[in-house]
Amino acid sequence: MLKNMFKKTYTKIDTKYRAPEKEIEQDETPEESPQVPAGLWKKCNKCGKPIYTEDVRANFYICPKCGGYFRVKAYRRIEMVADVGTFEEWDQEMEISNPLDFPGYEKKLEAAREKTKLNEAIVTGRVQIGGYPAVIGVCDARFLMSSMGHNVGEKITRAVERATEEKVPVILFACSGGARMQEGMISLMQMAKTSAALKRHHDAGQLFVSVLTDPTTGGVTASFAMLGDIILAEPGALIGFAGPRVIEQTIGQKLPEGFQKAEFLLEHGFIDKIVKREEMKETLAQILKLHGGVKMEETAEKNIEEEAKVVDKVGSMIRSAWDSVLLSRKSDRLVASDYINALFDDFMEFHGDRYYKDDGAVIGGIASFHGIPVTVIGQEKGKTTKENIFRNFGMPSPDGYRKALRLMKQAETFGRPIICFVDTPGAFCGIEAEERGQGEAIARNLFEMSALKVPVLSIVIGEGGSGGALAMAVANEVWMMEHAIYSVLSPEGFASILWKDSKRASEAAKVMKITAKELKELGMIEQVIPEEEPASLETLPVIKEILDQKMQKFMEIWGQMDGDALAASRYDRFRHY
Repeated sequence: MLKNMFKKTYTKIDTKYRAPEKEIEQDETPEESPQVPAGLWKKCNKCGKPIYTEDVRANFYICPKCGGYFRVKAYRRIEMVADVGTFEEWDQEMEISNPLDFPGYEKKLEAAREKTKLNEAIVTGRVQIGGYPAVIGVCDARFLMSSMGHNVGEKITRAVERATEEKVPVILFACSGGARMQEGMISLMQMAKTSAALKRHHDAGQLFVSVLTDPTTGGVTASFAMLGDIILAEPGALIGFAGPRVIEQTIGQKLPEGFQKAEFLLEHGFIDKIVKREEMKETLAQILKLHGGVKMEETAEKNIEEEAKVVDKVGSMIRSAWDSVLLSRKSDRLVASDYINALFDDFMEFHGDRYYKDDGAVIGGIASFHGIPVTVIGQEKGKTTKENIFRNFGMPSPDGYRKALRLMKQAETFGRPIICFVDTPGAFCGIEAEERGQGEAIARNLFEMSALKVPVLSIVIGEGGSGGALAMAVANEVWMMEHAIYSVLSPEGFASILWKDSKRASEAAKVMKITAKELKELGMIEQVIPEEEPASLETLPVIKEILDQKMQKFMEIWGQMDGDALAASRYDRFRHY
């Protein structure tokens, strides 16, 4: 349907709108060469193959042969993501600003306005996306490479301020060569101005989604573009502070393939998600839905087993504590993603700690639980050798804990309950983990989680190993699966330290009191989730029903408390120990 709409709406392709290596080949000065009529074949500068312009329009301005992305005009970008007829433009006309009286600058601006039919390098206003209201800003690279001068910074700031006042999310599509040289220090100040406006928006508990398109560089990258609560990027987009040519000239080295591309940033933890252009509207609508301020409604009370009955069942399959250890480590045991996919709707995974990288041992994002937006985080093991290597066998690095904390603080901003699935033999103890501050990362999680002003539930689903597990278990309630373990150290490590004999691990497990039943009796956890059969894909439907009912009850009880009471209750829980 969208493709047909684009065929009818767009009567000529944007042949002036260029993207490095991914553009429709044309003369550098199209004004001096004949304009090619719409509907003719052209040559993709990325793959060199002939393409029909009508196919490009109908394909979201993506080459149908190689998948290369062409740049999109601001108004067309808005048409691609906004509900039909909902866009209301703000600050369409602004007087030309030449704060340095730079020679020839005003004529350059007039020429850009005439060429693009735009007042400035960004279009801002209000839209609806999937029925959800938002304030939008879209950069247009045809206008002086969408460099950020006073008027660009002013339009963004006004849009953000108005969104804050009206309590509406902000979505900004970045595309820029950086600062506008003709405005000197005035251009530089726009970095601080836009950032300050977004800080106020954030402090007011409002959402900002940043979408990075090709290219996003310079002062835009070092300001509003990288400040999103959620940062998305288009595939293959060039994103960086200094441009690749500047870097190569400075260091005298050839840059590696893919350096500064969106995929590079995802791997290094700086963006949440890469979204294909044809999926952008749906993705934004889902994000807005999950940040729609839906209040936790009272849920109908269901028949849940009495706690005494649950406790009676605990241990029905266990002959010894060592059996629990073995069951918690079984290769076919359910992992965090299994629980997430079974219990939640609309899960959208986000990536990265925004400092160094994305840690595969921790997964997290936003989802919906019976209509309630939630943040879900899990320590993730693999089920195959290849997966375990990627997930580092469920042992998080500092980057994983920082990613988890980033998502928790985001949840606090938007009033979302947090559910953590704990399953790790312990935090990773390699050299690189120490170099990046493993101890500090764990300590910071304990510090910040203790005061979160949203409900926090942590469920130990497999191994709960030492501080690496505790860093995601400073919660209002901690539950354990019946065959999970939670310990200060592995039984092998315990036996080695105390008895100098790791072979006495089974004996250590017995005296350590690490099973769900024992920890419940000690008052260390609130609930034990029964596993009449060990947790596996075959038993997941039964376990899912038990957890679903108990989690609804948790939401009903804790969702009624204000933030200060939630933090105080969590403090008291641990103060008791």
